[in-house]
Amino acid sequence: MWPFLVRRILRNRFQFLIIIFAITAFMSYEARDVKLSYEMTRILPASDSTYIVYQQFKEQFGEDGSVLFIGIQDTNLFQLKEFNDWFDLSEKIRRVPGVEEVVSITRLYNLQKNDSLKKFEFVPLTRRPPENQSQLDSLKKIIYSLPFYDKLILNKETSVTLIAVTLDNRLLNTKQRINLINQIKEVTNRFGERYHTEIHYSGLPFIRTVTSKMLEDEMKLFVFLSLFVSAIFLFIFFRSFKAVLYPMIIVTISVVWALGMMSLFGYKITMLTAIIPPLLIVIGVENCIFLLNKYHYEYRLHRNKVKALSRVIQRIGTANFLTNAATAMGFAAFVITQNTLLVEFGIIAAINIMVVYALSLTLVPIFFSYLPPPQMKDIKHQEESIARAIIDKAVLWVTGYRNIIYIITGVLILVGIVGVTRLTTSGRIVDDIPKSDKLYQDLMFFEDNFNGIMPLEITIDTKKKKGVFTLSTLNRIDRLQDSLLTYPELAKPLSIVEVIKSAKQSFYGGDPYFYQLPSSNELTFMGDYIPELKTRKQALLKNFIDTNFQITRISVQMANVGTRDIARIQKGVRATIDTIFNPEKYDVKLTGTSIVFMKGTNFLIRNLFESIILAVIGIAVLLAFLFTSWRMILISLIPNLIPQLMTGALMGFLGIPIKPSTILIFSIALGISVDNSIQFLSRYRLQLKHSNRNIPYSVISALQETGYSMIYSSTVLFFGFAIFMLSSFGGTQALGFLISFTLLVAGLLNLFILPSMILTLDKWSTTRAFEKPLVELLEEPEETEIVDIEIPPEEEPTGNDKNCT
Repeated sequence: MWPFLVRRILRNRFQFLIIIFAITAFMSYEARDVKLSYEMTRILPASDSTYIVYQQFKEQFGEDGSVLFIGIQDTNLFQLKEFNDWFDLSEKIRRVPGVEEVVSITRLYNLQKNDSLKKFEFVPLTRRPPENQSQLDSLKKIIYSLPFYDKLILNKETSVTLIAVTLDNRLLNTKQRINLINQIKEVTNRFGERYHTEIHYSGLPFIRTVTSKMLEDEMKLFVFLSLFVSAIFLFIFFRSFKAVLYPMIIVTISVVWALGMMSLFGYKITMLTAIIPPLLIVIGVENCIFLLNKYHYEYRLHRNKVKALSRVIQRIGTANFLTNAATAMGFAAFVITQNTLLVEFGIIAAINIMVVYALSLTLVPIFFSYLPPPQMKDIKHQEESIARAIIDKAVLWVTGYRNIIYIITGVLILVGIVGVTRLTTSGRIVDDIPKSDKLYQDLMFFEDNFNGIMPLEITIDTKKKKGVFTLSTLNRIDRLQDSLLTYPELAKPLSIVEVIKSAKQSFYGGDPYFYQLPSSNELTFMGDYIPELKTRKQALLKNFIDTNFQITRISVQMANVGTRDIARIQKGVRATIDTIFNPEKYDVKLTGTSIVFMKGTNFLIRNLFESIILAVIGIAVLLAFLFTSWRMILISLIPNLIPQLMTGALMGFLGIPIKPSTILIFSIALGISVDNSIQFLSRYRLQLKHSNRNIPYSVISALQETGYSMIYSSTVLFFGFAIFMLSSFGGTQALGFLISFTLLVAGLLNLFILPSMILTLDKWSTTRAFEKPLVELLEEPEETEIVDIEIPPEEEPTGNDKNCT
């Protein structure tokens, strides 16, 4: 197969260039349409019971995560001028297109008893701004006398108040959300500047909008940084601008193809797919390093450019195919997670890793076939460099100090086991934002003053019409709410019970003492005053009960706690519910964004563990195609699984929990780290053939030949992933830090442990099965002469090399 590809690529190089650049132009055109994702990603499968309950809740009561919170802490807010400006601000926000409702201290409603109609009416406390301070003082007294709004809209103890802005959920899933949020911020910030008051913003719509913009900016930054870092190291390694320019062209083409493919597949840029462009740059450069090192190595042997280029394709083609397939397998394993975000990430990454392999294998020989042969200064890096010194040290230790290498490895394994035992599983809805960021600080502001803003919902189906308004049901709900107040992570519950308490307070002239549930007789009398749910004015009641008065909800805001705390709260609340509500008479369910997130995180972690196992199996199968021998497969996996153990230990010692953004690191790192093993073992097997099965000679020769590529590629991969540590998102920072660490450890183990084990186990590991691949198509030929490729006259080899062309 490879001789055929060599002839096709080098004889038709111009045609290949035309085709590749035509496809690039098309993909560039398609890439213009790729969009940023603004949707809340669905983690659970549609068939999951938790997801079904949540969807039923949204159909009944609407979206629970569409409220933007704006808060200030100001003791002067009830001064006439400032209060009236706050009144105007609320009205301006309400008029912003995309805003459905605004609740603030200037837009509060109170229940009033209309004796002539015998109905309770929701009457606004302020129809217009107060005209003098006396009116405002009276209004403040009324507001403070309404327990319903305490710790919901204002905190009297800390002088904090908020504006709750309900947004059109249809706009929240589009790019228009950015303009919507910016308009609200613009009018609000003017108020803050006028009164020198810090404005705090939070809520899921705001957090998602800000993080989406940060994601867009970071993707551009990381593409630039990955190109810059890769270019710097390519120049350091090869000391040639040509060795920098052409790999940069290749990886740039691969990025364009990836973005174009995302557009063709209808995928959007998410937190994960945003890292694909810099990822492809790093992996593409790794491919180019192996190809260029082989080119320089071959040219140094026989000074024949065409022969060197042909051997690059023949002898690197198989190993590079397997290394890229193994890397792609690490990403493709995410397809089994059933999570849209990870499935799309896995598909695009896996396909484009193989695309960048094909591009590098095709374009490196083509580009360098048009260039003059390498000069001595271009290949001198293989004779005098830090890499050469490292390889010499590796040869020394592998041949003379293997026992010390095994002892150090054993200590690392023991440390790894201890560290892994310290691992914990956790995750928060807002988890990846640095604590120093204003977005996180604003979130803490609302938690400190209102106990949180993350939605937790409880639905209660009484299984009969008007069952909500029976006194026994209301008392049960009130008991449940009292229990909820014992959790410091939960804010004040809000339900129909609070409305009924407000109704009794209104029934008795607004006296706060009567903010309590009515007696049986009082409820019977007050029942006639409850309004129908047919008018817009009764929207408050519609938020809590259905039109049949059969189903109601308790709405609670939760602090941004981890999944373990959410599970603890859910378990405790569930136990209380089962004690208070007879399951034969009531169907009570816990739902909301918090519950869905907890269940989704646990589901995702379980699936990601399965994807790691699948990645290991898949990579082992790929290795079997190349090496056949199960013994050699086992040996090759050891120096790549130990780094996984060490990474888990590092997470345990540093207190980095297992969560979706960290566990996916293992599959990715495994797929990439095994590249060095494949390159080394493929060279080792070829040397066995040339040396008549001289195992020590073959091991050292393979190490000396592939050592440069192993060191160069590990360095580029280390720094290429390390750039993600500059991210504003904790998950991306962890990905950069942990993958860099894993690849560094894997690079060292492949350099020292892998050849040591082969030498120690020599004949046990190097069997006849190892020397015969399962599929001959993937085997490198020992030698193939290329006799029909034209080269420019000035590049004709002379002397003894003439017959090679």
